[in-house]
Amino acid sequence: MKPVNSAFQYCNQLVADFEKVIKKPILKKSSVYYTGVDLGTAYIVLAVLDENYQPVAGAYRFASVVKDGMVVDYIGAIRIVKELKQEVEQKLGTELVYAAAALPPGTFTLDSGAIKHVVEGAGFEITNLLDEPSAANAALKIKDGAIVDIGGGTTGIAILKDGKVVYVVDEPTGGTHFSLVIAGAYKMSFNDADQYKRDFKNHRELLPVLRPVIEKVSSIIGCHVTEYQAKEIYLVGGTCCLQGIEDVIGKQTKLPTFKPQNPMFVTPLGIALNCTQEIL
Repeated sequence: MKPVNSAFQYCNQLVADFEKVIKKPILKKSSVYYTGVDLGTAYIVLAVLDENYQPVAGAYRFASVVKDGMVVDYIGAIRIVKELKQEVEQKLGTELVYAAAALPPGTFTLDSGAIKHVVEGAGFEITNLLDEPSAANAALKIKDGAIVDIGGGTTGIAILKDGKVVYVVDEPTGGTHFSLVIAGAYKMSFNDADQYKRDFKNHRELLPVLRPVIEKVSSIIGCHVTEYQAKEIYLVGGTCCLQGIEDVIGKQTKLPTFKPQNPMFVTPLGIALNCTQEIL
């Protein structure tokens, strides 16, 4: 389903602009650059905005330094973020100083220090640390409804009322489970299944195979959104790139379910929109 509200027009334009500057950065100098660092289970993404919070550059890399929302390879995470930072700095011809980051909801007491130290270890001054669905809403600008961030290891849910987050939760089901199902069904290794899942040409074929695990995710979402009487669901996160996932979730939850054109980049852009020059 494709919403026609202005929020999604803004989000889709932001994502489209970001996709362009990943390939061709905007070299016009800015007085300050704001970076969003998204440490995902499958990808680490850097999104860089200018002084007007417009995308100017970005980079991303497949990585396995985070499991179920927790940093499990601290040194590897620092190395990759540092390399991505240097890659973008070389393209822009300037140093990136300020960065914000995000965590799955409910993991602040367990992992916020690790995330902060990874970003600082890569050479940034960290200015903000927030939960992923709330970060995504900086790009989505949803007033009422549920933002569901389906990442590699977990599904984060944020319920919004009048533009404010009133409830957040993180559940241990995500794209990793999709890959495990594919590996079992096709007698592939986990890594091969993960790659097979990422190819859009395979999505139509994979949807029936993955339907049971999507329905499990849907039931998890349904339990939380029903309690707070959310009327709409908005999907973000790399796993939501699976074509047709929104239709299955919408049918299972009986709620209008929407996703922007590239849900993988919504959260990193939202993180960057929350970056400031005030050091944590």
